Amino acid sequence: MPQCLRSLVFAFLLMAPLVTAARAASLDGLGVDVKNESEPVLCAEKDNVAVSFTNKDVRSFRIEAAHPVYLSSAMRNNLEPDWTACDMASDPNFKPPGEPKKVTLYEDPSVWVIGYTFPTFWRPATAKVRIGDRVDSSIHMLQFWIHEDDDAEEVLVLYPQDGYWRPRPMTPDNMRTTAYGSSFLIGPLEYDGRPLVNIEEVTIDPKKRSFSLKFAKGGSAMLKIASVNTNRIALDVSFDQGISGGPFAMLRSMYVTEFNNDAARIAVREHGAKGWREDNIMKFDHARATDIWIGRLTPSQHNTTSPDIVFNSFSDGPLPKRPKSEAPSQPASKPQ
Repeated sequence: MPQCLRSLVFAFLLMAPLVTAARAASLDGLGVDVKNESEPVLCAEKDNVAVSFTNKDVRSFRIEAAHPVYLSSAMRNNLEPDWTACDMASDPNFKPPGEPKKVTLYEDPSVWVIGYTFPTFWRPATAKVRIGDRVDSSIHMLQFWIHEDDDAEEVLVLYPQDGYWRPRPMTPDNMRTTAYGSSFLIGPLEYDGRPLVNIEEVTIDPKKRSFSLKFAKGGSAMLKIASVNTNRIALDVSFDQGISGGPFAMLRSMYVTEFNNDAARIAVREHGAKGWREDNIMKFDHARATDIWIGRLTPSQHNTTSPDIVFNSFSDGPLPKRPKSEAPSQPASKPQ
């Protein structure tokens, strides 16, 4: 291939993820202070990437997780953890009362909600999980499964004891599975060795695909799965009041090198700008932006298929109604 043609192809590949992000651009909305709080590490299992979002007037916004542009059925898909250069001996360890467990908290033909209690966790279990009349204060992890097109897939995870969420679009038909990757936090952030959101209670409405959060520091939020398919998952977030005195949300991820990461690049559409500013995730400093894309341009050996994440549509009121084409698809039959 001639050098000039190779250069054009390479330039197009670099632009492709941002084209995806640009389609999701809100084109208006509030600007938020985007601050990089990341730190370099050698351990691939430590979330060293931290990008916070601050604006006391924000009452609602949107989070989208989309498959990376390079996703291909022919690619090597590595889902294995990498504990090289990792020393977790100093991490806090709390043993909950009772035994480890896996329990189905809700099940119908279109949705499963499954809860896990681990042998130990880095924080004590204080957050209550409520579904209907059922209340459980020992759940460390919640899995939200959706059944569509004769298949059931886990698309969203919440760790109620520290407030971490992980989203994932449904797997394309030509692939066996795809990975989780970056996490996010929503609510008044606190720091206890690492960032967290202290949730007092989470109430799940499976039929509405929504989570109502009551925060220990006061205030509440609602997160709703607005749509999910084999391209992306869209989540709508709303607060009962703006969050002042610190960030209202944060993206958490991992970066060791360009070839070993869960997120390597960031692009921001700065408030009032007509285009996007791009950078390596560790070199980025801060911005005032209306749209933020965080993801990869090339595959990584760690969680190779983990999705890119977009934050946008920041508003001081409710989110605009979605077009019917973006509504969640209807359920098929009961998961097997």
